Amino acid sequence: MKTPYRTLLAAAACALLIATPALAQQKRLSIATGGTGGVYYPMGGAIASVVTKSIPGVEATAEVTSASVDNMRLIGAGKADIAFTLADTAWDAYTAGGKFKEKLPVRALAVIYTNQSHWVTVDGSGIEKMVDLKGKRIATGAAGSGTEVIALRILEAYGIDPEKDVKREKLSVAESVNAIKDRKIDAFFWSGGVPTAAVTDLAATPGMKIRILDHTETAPALAKKYGPIYVAGRIPAKSYPGQDKDAQVTVVWNLLVVNENMDEGLAYQLARTIFEKKADLVATHKEAQNIVLETQLDGGSPIPFHPGVLRYFAEKGIKAKP
Repeated sequence: MKTPYRTLLAAAACALLIATPALAQQKRLSIATGGTGGVYYPMGGAIASVVTKSIPGVEATAEVTSASVDNMRLIGAGKADIAFTLADTAWDAYTAGGKFKEKLPVRALAVIYTNQSHWVTVDGSGIEKMVDLKGKRIATGAAGSGTEVIALRILEAYGIDPEKDVKREKLSVAESVNAIKDRKIDAFFWSGGVPTAAVTDLAATPGMKIRILDHTETAPALAKKYGPIYVAGRIPAKSYPGQDKDAQVTVVWNLLVVNENMDEGLAYQLARTIFEKKADLVATHKEAQNIVLETQLDGGSPIPFHPGVLRYFAEKGIKAKP
């Protein structure tokens, strides 16, 4: 016996009514990352994937942004749910310093990896060391990025006025690479993980041999002026094609941050997912191997962690070093 048409319609209507509340409860999370040529964007995509797969009722999406400074503003305004940022920019946002005129309600979700400061030039530019940047055409990162913040601070530590002593462009790392290939600039600054895809692309370009300028001597001065955020580090030789020796550089930690008003349960779930799905993140970018649960409270974040994250840490027995 065939089912009456009206009965089928009624059944379909009932199914729709049952499904609608579930659809309405689907929570969408925006992850503010950076430009497509850096590490934030691919890692953000990996985090979005594991969050969507692991937390029922949550769908996360990675968004391209100008990175740290703009990301903090997006979190503060509630226009992004999770954001990548450099630790120094997070501290400025938390304390109303630097480019922030008021304190923003930001809290740490995770300490992820260190950003290595790259001052990149190529053979034929006439640049052998940092002081040679004077009078040159350089790019200092996209406007509104944490890269730009660090670039200007390092230049000033060398006594180079970024507005008077150089011809400065505000370009993303991908734009900087294209500009140096076209000989429109002589050098550029980038703060990011190693390897950064755009820098690898430049180093692998026929006829281009990159040079990463040493500048680790600025770390003490930066730490004295801005706090214990900047430390000495290195970019190991062979990190990029044609890089013959270690580059002595300044490093700063990267963080994932959220708004302090995020639901505690959601922050707990996000933290658990990021740390327990670390292998999936490493499969996308090897910098994710530096996301270490046991060292989260060892000083990598200058801003407080969200209470939901601290609850997860407490369950795992994670404590700050005495």
